[in-house]
Formats: sequence, C-alpha cells, structure tokens
Amino acid sequence: MFNIERWQEIFEAISKNRLRTFLTGVSVASGIFILVILLGAGKGLQNGIQKQFEQDAVGIIVVWSGTTTKPHKGLNPGRQIQFRNGDYNASVQKFEDKLDLRAASYNFWGGAFSYGKESGSYQFRGVDPDFSGVENVTVVQGRFINSSDLANNEKVAAIGMKVKTDLFKDSDPLGKEILINNVNFKVVGVFTDPGGEREEARAYLPKTTVQRAFGGGDKISNLFFTLKKTDDYDQALAQSQKFTQDLKDLLKSRNTVAPNDDSGVGVYNSVEEGKKFYDLNLYIRLFFWWVGICTIIAGVVGVSNIMLIIVKERTKEIGIRKALGASPFSIISMILHESIFITTIAGFVGLLASLLLLELVGPMVQSEYFRNPEVDFSVALTTLALLVFAGAMAGFFPAYRAAKIKPIVALRDE
Repeated sequence: MFNIERWQEIFEAISKNRLRTFLTGVSVASGIFILVILLGAGKGLQNGIQKQFEQDAVGIIVVWSGTTTKPHKGLNPGRQIQFRNGDYNASVQKFEDKLDLRAASYNFWGGAFSYGKESGSYQFRGVDPDFSGVENVTVVQGRFINSSDLANNEKVAAIGMKVKTDLFKDSDPLGKEILINNVNFKVVGVFTDPGGEREEARAYLPKTTVQRAFGGGDKISNLFFTLKKTDDYDQALAQSQKFTQDLKDLLKSRNTVAPNDDSGVGVYNSVEEGKKFYDLNLYIRLFFWWVGICTIIAGVVGVSNIMLIIVKERTKEIGIRKALGASPFSIISMILHESIFITTIAGFVGLLASLLLLELVGPMVQSEYFRNPEVDFSVALTTLALLVFAGAMAGFFPAYRAAKIKPIVALRDE
C-alpha cells in the first residue's frame, strides 16, 4: 500500500544529504550505462558478422587452386594447380545427392567495358546458372545466365547495378550490347548484391562463352557448392566438414597433389568459419556482461555502504521507533525503500542515457564487422530488473542490521 509518510521520510533523508546521494546515484547510473553500451557493442559485432555472411549463400563452400609445397609421385613442389571442367564435373557427379547449389567460375579481375562514349574497368566472370544463388544476387531487371546460354555459348551478360549506372546512366540496358575486352555481349539482366557496390561492379557471363572467347580452354578458377539443408546446426557442421574433406581428397587425387599438402587445394567452409565467428562473438558478449555487472556491483557496494552510514546516523531514531512498537519488518522496509528508490532512479537515468546514445550515435558507427549497435527491449527489461534486485540487496543487509538493534542500546547511542 502507498504510504505517503514513508515517502516524505525518504525525500527528507535524501534532501539532507544531496551531494552524498548524488554521488551514490552517479556510481549506479555509470554501471548501468557501461553495461548497456557494452551490450550494444556486442550486438553491433553480431550484426556486422551476420551482414558478412548475408553477402553469399548460407553454408557456401568455395574451392580454389594453389601451389603445391610437397613432392608427390615424382613431381616437385612449387607446381601451380589449375582446375578444369573435368574437376567440376567429377565433383558434381560424386556428390550429386548431397548438393543443393553447384557452380564453377572462370574469373577475369579486370576487363575493359564500354558502351557508346562511356567506359570503365570492371571484373567479369564466366559462371553457371546456380551462381546467382551462390552469390545471393537479386535480379532487378531481366534475368540471370541460364542453361541455354551455356549450351549455345551465347554472348550475353548480367551486369551489376554499379556497371549499369556507370555505362547506361538512367537508360534501360536490356537488349543493348556492351564491349568487354573488345567482344560484344548483349545485356540480359541487371542485379544487386548484399555485398554492396564492390560486388555490383562486375558482370556475369556464360562460363562456356568466356572460356571460348578469351582463350580459357576448359580452365576453371573456383568451384562453389552448398549442401542440402539440415534441421540441426551441429549435424550441418559435421556434414559440411566431411564434405569438405572428401572434396579436397578428390581434387588432390585428380591433380596429383600430396594428401597432406593443403596448399595445392584451398577450401573455405562458411559453416565452419561462421561457428568460429559466432563463438568468438558469444565470448565477447559474455565478457561484456561480466564487466558491466562488475561495474554495477561496485556501484551497489557504494549504495550499501551509504545505507550503513544512514543506519548509523539514524540509530537513535530507530531505537525510538522500536520502543514505540515498530516491528522489525517496518524498519527493514523503511531502509529498503530508500535503497531501492536511489538505485532504481539512478539506474533508470543511466539506462535512458545509454539507449539515447546508442540511438543517436549507433547508426553513424559502421564498419565491415560492426554495424548498428543496439539493445533490444528484453535486454532493457533485464537490466531494469537487475537494478531493482541490486537495490534490494544493497539495502537488505543495512536494513537487517537496523532491525536487530535493541531499543535500549539505540537510545544510549551518541
């Protein structure tokens, strides 16, 4: 029940020691402020990591060739491995039942593009139809490369939004021809990519056409795979690790690479890498919680010490109350009310200040692995509950000590 006299007592006690109460509140507010800011930073790291993995398909496995470092079957180390169509076809044939998406690419990191008076240098790749899913692109005009384009060696191109903007400005590029390294290609599609402008400054062409038009023969730069989905993450991780090892063994065998030479065939497994990043992020966030809670504890200890001083100052008053029949519960309640009030108000101020800072400054702090630091509503409620509990703990022991004071001893106190 609301007791106005109790609140009058609390405000009167606070007004008598404004500076002491203010400094105590600052210590509590700073603890909550630091905790929420750290939790927001942890969320920013998580958002940044998620954004990185959104750039490509979930669970993508990328394979590339390298240079051997160990002799094998009479061949010296230092050989540059070159993947070919046969490697890709053998991989698809062997693991057909496990694959969701599959694609191979033949890459050119710099190509001369031109249309009319406009020109520029952009990356282009010869790819398979599934590459749109692998790269997680969104076709906003026209279409992507299809199986018919590969079968008929069509000279067609799907261009990124950056290429479209640079070469065509505001005009419609579909059906128009662009020159890529002096070879004409008809634009059949325009795409966007979650990776942003860097990923959109490129064009995708039929793999067979690029191999034939630019002297690639049957060479391949990279192989891309995703596996069929599973409901359990640990199962997906184990499955991807086994597939990765089996795929490496197959490609090493086909290209005469020593089984223990990991430099000849390189593999990136996003499922495995994702687990490392998320585990690291979990540890960082737990550390942030630990630092923040320790800061709050330091503030609560300060509140508890202040309440002990208040109890000491009000010993005679407490003795009189008990002599007049005040129950131990009423004494404990009196001290707890003041403690909870101070910590809750101060903590709420710290909470609001931290949320306001994250709201104003957070969107401006953006980097590759750090995006939009924020704290969701459930975390805010958790910190608020933590405040009330901390305030109760800060006041309980001084209150319990006050309730145990004997009236005769209290009345003798000087």
